Amino acid sequence: MTSPFRRFVIFAEMRTGSNLLEATLNALKGVTCFGEAFNPYMMGWPDKDELAGITRDEREADPQRLLTKLFDRPGHLPGFRYFHDHDPRVFDAIMNDAECAKIILTRNPLDSYVSTKLAWETNQWKLNETETPIPAAIAYDGPEFRDMVSAVERFQLRVMHRLQVTGQTGFWLGYEDLRDAEVMTGLVHWLGRTDIGRVEPASDQVPQNPRELAEKVRNFDEMQADLHQIDPFMLRRIPNFEPRRGPSVPSFSACEAGHGLIYMPVRCGPGPAIRGWLSGLGPVTGDLTQTSLRQWKRQHPGHRSFTVLRHPLHRAWTAFRQLLDEGSADLRQLMRSVHRVALPPDADLGKLSRSDQLELFAQFLSFLRRNLNGQTTLPTHAGWASQSEVIAGFARVATPDILIREDRLTQDLPLLADGAGLDDAGLEHLRIAPMPEFLREASLLQAARQAYLRDYIAFGFTD
Repeated sequence: MTSPFRRFVIFAEMRTGSNLLEATLNALKGVTCFGEAFNPYMMGWPDKDELAGITRDEREADPQRLLTKLFDRPGHLPGFRYFHDHDPRVFDAIMNDAECAKIILTRNPLDSYVSTKLAWETNQWKLNETETPIPAAIAYDGPEFRDMVSAVERFQLRVMHRLQVTGQTGFWLGYEDLRDAEVMTGLVHWLGRTDIGRVEPASDQVPQNPRELAEKVRNFDEMQADLHQIDPFMLRRIPNFEPRRGPSVPSFSACEAGHGLIYMPVRCGPGPAIRGWLSGLGPVTGDLTQTSLRQWKRQHPGHRSFTVLRHPLHRAWTAFRQLLDEGSADLRQLMRSVHRVALPPDADLGKLSRSDQLELFAQFLSFLRRNLNGQTTLPTHAGWASQSEVIAGFARVATPDILIREDRLTQDLPLLADGAGLDDAGLEHLRIAPMPEFLREASLLQAARQAYLRDYIAFGFTD
């Protein structure tokens, strides 16, 4: 006989109805849901830096301490919400705990995507019956939507796999189930609270955007055309045993020159320069899906695929500059307040001297070492993930024919072009900027090696 659950976790994502589910559970005596307890940007709820007596710095140093504190409540049923981009260091502890109930909440990903974009547009994240929704419409972004679906799908498949291999089961909920009293009662009884006769869904929150999608999306026709690229079964609930997809396929570029060339970029590498080179050779197609990539390959026998490796120090510098110039203000603030990268206020970023930038970059490299070793709350971003891990991910869909090091492009691109049936490699179209000499400080080179030792060993990088 299965032992009663002593705690729970709600696996969900933004705009799936998790706030409503939390409110329903928190209305029950002896049940407490502590919000997004392991969200890197907050402690449970917005504008909170402390939870259950644990500060953000303490959680950053040891997330297990907060997990133990939340769950150590005899005679009570505690839990929290956990999304795919929350602290990865507690995932194994959650999944290995058979006394922790797993509630999996999903929603049609397109509805979730549009709702999230509208919330960012209006800054209206919850709505009660006395409030008026702010009218707004969003612009659909195909690559952005597919990236979201891919990230959530990978996480949900990981949860499902871990439930299977540990012999556990989850309670699966859809967005539309959250206002069904019978389903909510069944959930609470499954959690072990059979003393509660009936559970009424929380009534202090109402749907924010009940309008048709055509009213909420400005480029609705463009969205419809774009969605034809996606297997319609991929639009059902996540997960529904959809086939796994390569996480980086939308970033691939396919060139019609010769027998065909496929560029599989590693982010924060020389992507713009390589795409410029390809454009000089022939028409280039981007924003691919697994389906369109397979079709393209069938239509281009003799094609060649490749990726370009960048020196880890140069790539880390590119990621650092993107953090300063293009990264979100929230991420920069997180670097300041939690991750020991003493960035000045955003208004002063453009005033940094070269020496100031290098000092901050050294702190960023130290953060990368901790992040890549799983020692931080923040999940590893694609722009600074190890290149060996990124390329391993490519193998789920396609393995590149050749790995070219950035400093050997002029020697190796002619070989690649010849293999693809091209008489001329078109090197006059190649515009590559070498690694800045000012980066070649011994301390920075050593810090890069410490952060990316796996890449140094895998690909033979030297200082």
